[in-house]
Amino acid sequence: MKFNLLTVFAFILIAVTSCTTKGGDTTEKKQKPPVAVDVLIAEEGEFDSDIEVNGTVLSEEMVELHPEVSGRLTFLNIPDGVFVKEGTVLAKINDADLQAQLQQQKVQLQLAEKTEERLRQLLSAKGVDQATYDAALSQVNLINANINVLRAQIDKTVIKAPFSGRLGLRLVSEGAYISPSVAIGTLQQTDKVKIDFAVPEAYADLLKTGRTVGVKANGGAANLKATISAIEPQINTATRNIKVRARLETGTLNAGAFVKVLLNDRKSGIVVPSNAVIPDALSNQVVIVKGGKAVFQNVEIGIRNSDVVEIVNGLQVNDTVIVSGVLYVRPNSVVQIKKVIPGLASRVME
Repeated sequence: MKFNLLTVFAFILIAVTSCTTKGGDTTEKKQKPPVAVDVLIAEEGEFDSDIEVNGTVLSEEMVELHPEVSGRLTFLNIPDGVFVKEGTVLAKINDADLQAQLQQQKVQLQLAEKTEERLRQLLSAKGVDQATYDAALSQVNLINANINVLRAQIDKTVIKAPFSGRLGLRLVSEGAYISPSVAIGTLQQTDKVKIDFAVPEAYADLLKTGRTVGVKANGGAANLKATISAIEPQINTATRNIKVRARLETGTLNAGAFVKVLLNDRKSGIVVPSNAVIPDALSNQVVIVKGGKAVFQNVEIGIRNSDVVEIVNGLQVNDTVIVSGVLYVRPNSVVQIKKVIPGLASRVME
């Protein structure tokens, strides 16, 4: 009997202790202070939508000079870095065999033409039949066709400048045996250059043919100007970028140079500080205050710059957005507003 009383007493003691502990936890939870946060009242206004992207400078026209046929170089006129005019003969390949064949065909043509002329006279006098004359005329036409083929082959042995421009460095020497796969030099139109760059599709509304953009050379202080001349109609499915081409209007740049392209504009919309947006694998979120509690709201973002992010959808004007202490709040947790930051849009405009 004594053992049973001790057992009952032990169970009562454990139950009392457990209740006391649970009561203490509840008290501690109730006494946990709310998170102090800074907030911003969402408003619509103008903001800068400047972006900076990488670009590459290209010559307006640029070609590698290759022969069309294989052979030995008998003439080479490619001084390093010299300006040449369109049509200038830059190189010749040995064409002695083709010239000999051409001369042979010319001799045969003379004989064929005389034969055709005699048969034509005999045909008019009923001295030969039509088939004999037609064969002689066909021979004349065949030889003329052979001559045209040889002249085309001879023309391929001459390399001319396709446009006016500046030569690059000579890559071969006179007397070398070359093939169409061998480059003998380069030719570039250096008086005009173009700049190719890629822009994220979110900024597609900033792109328009004829628009002026800023260009900053690597290490350069002064901004140059270029005009957008063409926009790729299809967005790159791998990078989601739009390829754009602009032509330099002021200053000079070397082909192949790396540059920064600057696009600037002002837009209207709701913006929040960059640190107020919580990135997520599926969506972006901001934390707003409703009834003194933190509510996590999915939003769709638009243009982003170094300071602010445009909220396209999910946020209304006059919503109270938490901009400081975001990392410490939890869904539906009580928050205490420490400070209300002035409207961000108005501060961006200043």
